[in-house]
Amino acid sequence: MTPSQIREKIIVERTAWIKKMIEGIQVLPIDSIESFLSDPRNIASAESYLRRGLEALMDLGRHVLAKGFGKAVAEYKEIPMELRRQGVLQSEDATLMRELAGYRNRMVHFYDEVTTDELYHICHDQLSDVERILAAILTWVNSNPELLDRSL
Repeated sequence: MTPSQIREKIIVERTAWIKKMIEGIQVLPIDSIESFLSDPRNIASAESYLRRGLEALMDLGRHVLAKGFGKAVAEYKEIPMELRRQGVLQSEDATLMRELAGYRNRMVHFYDEVTTDELYHICHDQLSDVERILAAILTWVNSNPELLDRSL
């Protein structure tokens, strides 16, 4: 695969989607586990918002790798390590993003093992992890404007 330019449009669209998914979680009643569990639709909504947000975050990383470096990465859990190798993420952020990818995989493939308590904890206490990784990728993109294709 040959490197080309990272499409700014993709960066903007994925970023907006991730933020929309985070906002969807934040408007749910996550102030307490009791309020979160009071309506089963909260659980389904939180799972959907979180999964789709994590998928968009991984897709954003995959786009940076494919276009910016000519690196094709198939598995979500491989994306963070390749972003680290390419200097997009620091080691600690790559490790965190790998954990997020693993959680997304559990949500999709081992959905019956994800507990509502675990989902609540992530939505209540760890959404900032998603925001942190997004910010790290965007910082790198903004530091490398020569790699951006700004055309529509």
